[in-house]
Amino acid sequence: MWASLCSVLLLQLWSAWGLEHSWRACTELQPLDLLASASASAPPTQVQLVQSGGSRGLRLAAGLSFPAALLFSFCEFFPQEFSIVTTFKQQPLRDKRAQWLLSLQEEAPGDRLLMGLRVSRGRLHFLFLQPDFGRRRRVTFREVVLDDARWHTLSLAVTGHYFSLTVDCTLLLHIKQSQPFPSALSTAGARFHVASRGQQREASFSGLLRQLVLLPGSDASLRLCPSQEPGLSELSVPPALKAGPGPVLGQDFPYEAEVRVTGGVRPHCSRVEQGQLWLNTGLKALYLCEGDHWTPLLRAEQRLDYVEDHQDLYTSSETFDMELFTIPNEGLFMATANRDSGSGSAIYKWNLGSFHKYQNISTSEARAWKHFTISGKHFLVVANSAELQPERSVLFRWSSGRRRFMQHQTLQTHSALDWEFFTIDNHSFLVVANHRRAADSAHSIDSVIYIWNPETKRLQVNQTLRTVGAYDWEFFSVHHYHFLVVANTFDGRTTSVSSTIFIWNQGRFQHFQDIPTQGAVDWEAFSFDGRHFLAVANSQRVSDRAVDYTINSTIYELSTLSHSFLPFQNLLTHSAVDWEFFSVGEQRFLIVGNSHDGSSYSLNSAIYRWQGAEGFVLAHSLPTLGCRDWEHFSTAEGSFLVYASATSRISKVFHLRTY
Repeated sequence: MWASLCSVLLLQLWSAWGLEHSWRACTELQPLDLLASASASAPPTQVQLVQSGGSRGLRLAAGLSFPAALLFSFCEFFPQEFSIVTTFKQQPLRDKRAQWLLSLQEEAPGDRLLMGLRVSRGRLHFLFLQPDFGRRRRVTFREVVLDDARWHTLSLAVTGHYFSLTVDCTLLLHIKQSQPFPSALSTAGARFHVASRGQQREASFSGLLRQLVLLPGSDASLRLCPSQEPGLSELSVPPALKAGPGPVLGQDFPYEAEVRVTGGVRPHCSRVEQGQLWLNTGLKALYLCEGDHWTPLLRAEQRLDYVEDHQDLYTSSETFDMELFTIPNEGLFMATANRDSGSGSAIYKWNLGSFHKYQNISTSEARAWKHFTISGKHFLVVANSAELQPERSVLFRWSSGRRRFMQHQTLQTHSALDWEFFTIDNHSFLVVANHRRAADSAHSIDSVIYIWNPETKRLQVNQTLRTVGAYDWEFFSVHHYHFLVVANTFDGRTTSVSSTIFIWNQGRFQHFQDIPTQGAVDWEAFSFDGRHFLAVANSQRVSDRAVDYTINSTIYELSTLSHSFLPFQNLLTHSAVDWEFFSVGEQRFLIVGNSHDGSSYSLNSAIYRWQGAEGFVLAHSLPTLGCRDWEHFSTAEGSFLVYASATSRISKVFHLRTY
């Protein structure tokens, strides 16, 4: 009854309003470029074009202003919901006084501040007038570092009681105020002031302005993000700031070129040094600073010379797996899957040429990690193998605000040993290797493929595949065909079980080929020169009489005639646990993790080099102890290999020296 009565009253009020007013949309939700409007009629002496950090901005000798009526042609009220987007660079502020980016102010005689945005050391302030109370309100975002001599793009979204700040495509703060932004803030006779607060003595903005936009009725971060350059995300940038060096606003202004080439040891690379060059004389390579890493531009042809010890990596317990990944603007990370549940597993970050512990995560006998991204978000999923009830593995999501991985979702697994992520037709999938069910010790169980639901932002079951003591999954594509291969290890009696290749067909994975394996624990797919290979790590042959650890592991090649994978080369291994394919220059290598020969875990792992018709031949041997996993990675310092030790708390990083 009350709902019906309220609806009638609203309709009556709306009809009464319609008799007296012809309503028109003020801006039709289009971006309003405040910087372009302010600088359009600015005197030449007040505007200077400056290039800094690879991008152009305006340095204003004094604040600029223009009448609000220039933008609000059909409506004199400021939008009730809106976003302010600005891109600027500010040197460190030495005092506590705030500098104004934008203000909306009544003309004399009142000179009242209607709305304003200002920045101070470690803070951002948004101010607005409450007409009903005649009071000015202030919303302060604390611990926001914007005066660090770097380009930043921030979006302040205002909706009623809610004020949200996004900086460089990262949602930093979300504040709810007791008093909402006014629904009827009149702009009649008001002026916008850019980089100042009119005639007030408070400090004008002394940095560089590249973008200043008002977007009515919308959260602008949805248009800005994701972005390859979050600090320079563009909604509406004046054309003069996009062009090459030259005149601005009809006048000639200085153009500051800051590109330089640095030699010697690797210099620091951040957004401050964006666009700078570094000449690595040792590698005879030229690098460009992009984001927070050096990207090679020109590099001499490299060949592997020798492998040397680089770092002893101390872990909390024995390590079964290592996952390397990069987060833009953060750096290179490595997650280690550690056996001990009490101490958990760790994430390390590469800094100044070595790994340093960054975060500890609670895990239950972790056996593997997998990193992946969906819609620009970074995730890590751990395979927990502890046979607890209920058996759970955990998905973690990177929090840009906290700069840590936070728990996102738990998934039911059965002694999980591996995860594999892949995308098909713009859908994201994750498959788990369920090794054994704790309730009845069954090895012949289903492994599960999950699909990402973009609406719920959760993984949900998509398909199950029957596996036998599954240990590892590998996804690969050949032309427009997609494959999944599982390493089946043990059926409860013997390790002489076939592993299976599945092919994607009609929206599901279907059986493609069985391959005889002996305790298979890893598959490695790799391609070059139009050829496609699969290498299996056979760990052991179990029979009634004995257990054989020294057996062949096999490399298979896809035959275009038989449309199947056929044996290409056998390599003698000692309880092989992992293959890793990598390249150095034009050279191609395979390294195998030899873990046990029946009497010792202290064995050499072997590096094989591709020799054309001869296949892969032994090139180097590396001493390892209880090797469980190999990973290859490259940084500005060169190429590296890291292995996980499943019998020691010390894993090792090796440097691949080239010539």
